[in-house]
Amino acid sequence: MKTDRDYMQLALDLAASALGKTNPNPVVGAVLVKDGVIVGSGLHRKAGEPHAEVHAFNMAGDHAEGATLYVTLEPCSHFGKTPPCANLVVKSKVSRVVVATRDPNPEVAGRGIRLIEDAGIKVDVGVLEDEAIKLNERFIHNMLTSRPFVISKFAMTLDGKIATSNGHSKWITGEDARNHVHEIRNNVDAILVGIGTVLADNPQLTTRLKTGNVKNPIRVILDSQLRMPMEAKVLDTSEAKTIIVTSTSNIDTAKVATLEDKGITIVFVKKNNNGLDLEEMLDQLYKLGITDVLVEGGGEVNASFLRAGLINKYLVYIAPKVLGGKNSKSPFLGEDLQTMDDAIELEFESYQQFGQDLLVTAYPKKR
Repeated sequence: MKTDRDYMQLALDLAASALGKTNPNPVVGAVLVKDGVIVGSGLHRKAGEPHAEVHAFNMAGDHAEGATLYVTLEPCSHFGKTPPCANLVVKSKVSRVVVATRDPNPEVAGRGIRLIEDAGIKVDVGVLEDEAIKLNERFIHNMLTSRPFVISKFAMTLDGKIATSNGHSKWITGEDARNHVHEIRNNVDAILVGIGTVLADNPQLTTRLKTGNVKNPIRVILDSQLRMPMEAKVLDTSEAKTIIVTSTSNIDTAKVATLEDKGITIVFVKKNNNGLDLEEMLDQLYKLGITDVLVEGGGEVNASFLRAGLINKYLVYIAPKVLGGKNSKSPFLGEDLQTMDDAIELEFESYQQFGQDLLVTAYPKKR
């Protein structure tokens, strides 16, 4: 006999297949079960398209009456680009609804569950809740902070080096790990580097996958002094948009105009003791529709996000190499700390292997 957890896991798997494709909406999966038989299933595939429950009910037809609905996120109760799903659930005459976790969206936040319960339908909440929250960590962060979810990604040697003393870093990891990075790029709204990376490597910062639907993230470049060379590859917007974040002081109006004529968006923020005001930048990026950012910067950029407490997730690729050297580059630069008590503590969440390289996923330790 299958359990609530089994059916909810199926709904979570359906939802996960749309990661990176529904932004700014959450990923949601739904499964309808009647007398031990799955009579309908669905997922939210893209923002503006029908929600998971709609697909499941369309598949089930009349079989939905008396069935149990398993859904990974509380059914919405407000009118957006689509009608509220809570009303559809009531109309379907299901006998029970199992919800993994409540929707943190202030326009929902328990209202969908109450609407269903008020119709006399039994609702159970919390089945595989931790898994559902992790799956929608980006959306939940967006709803609670009105800022993009920030992921710090870097590759390093076993002794914690990201480049030689002269900046050479190609390649620390093998092809399998590098391909996985492109899969991550395919799922995020934006990728961020500092102007130092552009000047040193002249990268394209695009997604290079051989199969599937490829999405190029928006490229965000931190460039406080507007040193961007006009021949930089990131200024070619035929494949991906580019945003340059610069200071509100000492504005080169002529260069700003030239860059804007090339289709580049310029975002102006104040400067503070640590450089550009990253909190103000994130606020502005969110208003531009960016819900998550993959930070692929060097040690200075990484350190600026670290000092500001703005990293929500760490993706660290570790290669079986030892570089050594007192001047080799480290993932995080900035001021030296004096004691281990001052270290920022993380919690390891998972480990994966790609070829000979390891990927460690970690999160800031909860206080």
